[in-house]
Amino acid sequence: MRTTFLAALLLIPLPASADDITDALNAAISAYEEGEIGDALGEIAYATQLLNALQAQGLTAFLPEPLPGYTREVSEDASSSLGFLGGGTAAEATYEGPNGRFTITMMADNPMVASMAGILGNAGIIATMGQLERINRENFMVSDNELSGLIGGRILIQASGGEIEDMVAHLEQIDFGELEGFGQ
Repeated sequence: MRTTFLAALLLIPLPASADDITDALNAAISAYEEGEIGDALGEIAYATQLLNALQAQGLTAFLPEPLPGYTREVSEDASSSLGFLGGGTAAEATYEGPNGRFTITMMADNPMVASMAGILGNAGIIATMGQLERINRENFMVSDNELSGLIGGRILIQASGGEIEDMVAHLEQIDFGELEGFGQ
């Protein structure tokens, strides 16, 4: 009898541990059911913002570690400015070392990135617009002291502001094959 009682208790669903994302989604459902469409949209927008921030943490992990003699400062709000560009995920870090300072930015699943795919996805076009630089078997365009590359047709990497050799050395640390699978 006691075993049956304990087994029955195990069948009772326990409340899921709540977090800000599920709270916002549940609030959106409640608002929708109550006919408060504006509130539902606001809660969905908030949940989307939180999910984008969570995904941005994953993209940040692909930013290269600073090489000896360099320091790295990771931006905490790189994705927040993508809303007016159609959304997506971004990560950014500034590197400072003996030859100066530069920034590496990654953007994924953004309409602006998709519009650049025709250029950065074609080595022939890159060669006519700038210099072609190969980094770990990926094509990067060098133009105006900036490196731009497209990984997997959906992730833009830009390095700007520093010596090309220093930026290339940092970008060489990125596992582009692993990066290509980000968020999928």
